[in-house]
Amino acid sequence: MSILGGFIAGIAGVVLFATSGYLISQTVFAPPLYTLIVLTSLVKVLGFVRAASRYGERLYSHRATFSLLSRLRVTYFSKLVPLVPGLLNRTRSGELLARIVGDIESLQFYFLRVAYPPIMVVMVFLATVIFTSAFSIWIALLLVLGMLLTAFVVPGIVLAGRSKIHERVRSQRAAFSAEAAELLYGFRDLKLYNQLTKRGDRLRQMSEELTDSQRQEASGLLRGQSLHVFVTFLIYWGVLVLGSYLIMQGSLAGVFLAMLVMATNTVFEEAAPMAILPAYKQDSEYAARRLQQSIPPGQNLSSSEEVLGKMTPDAPSIKLAGVSYQYKDEWRPVLSDISLELPAGSKTAIVGPSGSGKTTILELLLKLHIPTAGSISLNNISVKAVDEADIWRHTNVVLQQGHFFRGTVRANMLAGQEHCDDSALSVALQRAQLQGLELDAPVLEKGENLSDGEKQRLALARVMLRSGKLWLLDEPTSSLDYVTERLVLKQIFEQAAADTLIMISHRLAGLEVMDKIVVMDRGRVVEQGTYDELMNGKGYFYEMKQIELQLLAEIEAS
Repeated sequence: MSILGGFIAGIAGVVLFATSGYLISQTVFAPPLYTLIVLTSLVKVLGFVRAASRYGERLYSHRATFSLLSRLRVTYFSKLVPLVPGLLNRTRSGELLARIVGDIESLQFYFLRVAYPPIMVVMVFLATVIFTSAFSIWIALLLVLGMLLTAFVVPGIVLAGRSKIHERVRSQRAAFSAEAAELLYGFRDLKLYNQLTKRGDRLRQMSEELTDSQRQEASGLLRGQSLHVFVTFLIYWGVLVLGSYLIMQGSLAGVFLAMLVMATNTVFEEAAPMAILPAYKQDSEYAARRLQQSIPPGQNLSSSEEVLGKMTPDAPSIKLAGVSYQYKDEWRPVLSDISLELPAGSKTAIVGPSGSGKTTILELLLKLHIPTAGSISLNNISVKAVDEADIWRHTNVVLQQGHFFRGTVRANMLAGQEHCDDSALSVALQRAQLQGLELDAPVLEKGENLSDGEKQRLALARVMLRSGKLWLLDEPTSSLDYVTERLVLKQIFEQAAADTLIMISHRLAGLEVMDKIVVMDRGRVVEQGTYDELMNGKGYFYEMKQIELQLLAEIEAS
């Protein structure tokens, strides 16, 4: 519909101005009144048709473009979500935001400025050339020459002139977006360490460099448009001179000269978008390439494996057999040959120094990453064969850094379980030792108005509303005092009495209740067993416990 509307509008414009030129020429010969009436009426009708068709062309083209962009955003985001945990490890958040917003937005120009304008221009040009050839084949050939110049030569010159600057502008824009996002996220820390001015000056310099590059790019586009106008007037004057010559030779009636000149001028106005088409084509290709880079082939965790099984509502058994994991482009593996068997309903603690790979085990169980080697099974079903959404649905997870949305306490708790009444929410708050926190209390973005301890307890209250039979807790009480920690963990163990629970902890106190303690160091399991077995063995865990007891004694003495 857009192409049809554009074609009708283009032809109507050519015929409108051609008729106007013919009308002007005819008035010299004092034609009959009815001839003037017909010509003036035709001019008015064509003016209306051109306006209506142009409106229809814009309406349908923009409607189609915005519809395509809407579906593209949804499709891209749906493919992006499963990749986000690993994607954020290798892509700056500001750059990712620039791709989601800016690059998808740039693709609108592909449909509006690249895809169908050439089709309309070619159709209008060919129709005009056929019309012109009925009066003079030489003028028709001159129009064909002009079409070749404006459709290929001018765009080619524009493309060659901006090929170097284009890539620089896009990379500078991406870097600027990422730098601006980091400055805003880290504003408080930069202010505290007196680095805000330095980072602000750096951002300002990047802005100036981007502005200068954009100015150069815009100048190239302006030169292309100017060149198009120059070719247009060159052909325009060429038709005038050639038409005059043909009239002198007696092969063209003089009354048609103004008509052909006006038609020529109008048809080249329709070809004006061709001058800037290469710029929009480059932008679209660059944006599409960046979007594709975010979702490389085979990276969707669900698409690479056929889903063969589902999580059952019962407490799962867990088995890790020779599991290793290494981040891309890193020489050192995070995990090396991890083998564990955790029965259904067991309680397991994973301890060890920072960087030993404890959190990575939980991320592999949640299918946020795929093991580099080895296999992971839940109830004897490979994790690769289970949809990650099904795993998340049956798992109660508390990570080190829980996210809180701007809103109320109620809204943030319902993020974990949508169908809960206020009484259930209040009970969960009490069990998490947050009796003084009201459901309508405001929560700022990322929980800025909450203390670290309140954030952890609110995250625990949120997970207590869930009914999953697998608990994965990563340092869930690291910011709580000893008394509050004991009370909260007691509530968790009571609720998870029949469930499978894995808890990562730096604190070694209170681990006597665990069925198994797994001790890790440098990505390997160095010990595993019950609390008494590890203490009697006097190995790595025993040494860690002695150091902790010594530090506690020194703190009490001071």
